[in-house]
Amino acid sequence: MTSKYLIIAPHGDDEIIGCYELLVPGTIIFYDSRYTDEIRLREIEWLKQFRNIKQIIEPELPMDLYDNGIDKYTLCFPDPIFETHPLHRELGHFGEKLARRGLDVIFYTTNMNAPYIHECKNSVNKKQLLDSVYSSQSDLWKYEHKYFLFEGRCKWIF
Repeated sequence: MTSKYLIIAPHGDDEIIGCYELLVPGTIIFYDSRYTDEIRLREIEWLKQFRNIKQIIEPELPMDLYDNGIDKYTLCFPDPIFETHPLHRELGHFGEKLARRGLDVIFYTTNMNAPYIHECKNSVNKKQLLDSVYSSQSDLWKYEHKYFLFEGRCKWIF
């Protein structure tokens, strides 16, 4: 498996909740801007202060990604089965199509109800990053520690 990741995040905070352990230098994060308000756009930009990552904010995946080496990345999509938000599921189904075409795809969850959850290796730092970047969303994990204590990712084999 490659160490270069392209994380597809329907909303700002999904990339940290579901893929914190994959936020390594060189990671690219694509954000779907269809449901992103001004506050989250500012917070998304703020994430660059903490991590050496590249960000793409568009209403849909740019088609030129397919011509520019997308196959050199492990693609990280929301899980199309265990996610409940419609946009997460929509993007997850797109990820499933790419996986069926043979691209390297892993699926992640943000709601921690999937059977493949594991403890986050550094939950204290994950919570600090969530609090620092996405203060507008902090009520989500204020009493729901699952958002920073756990992560869930799986790979489908076809």
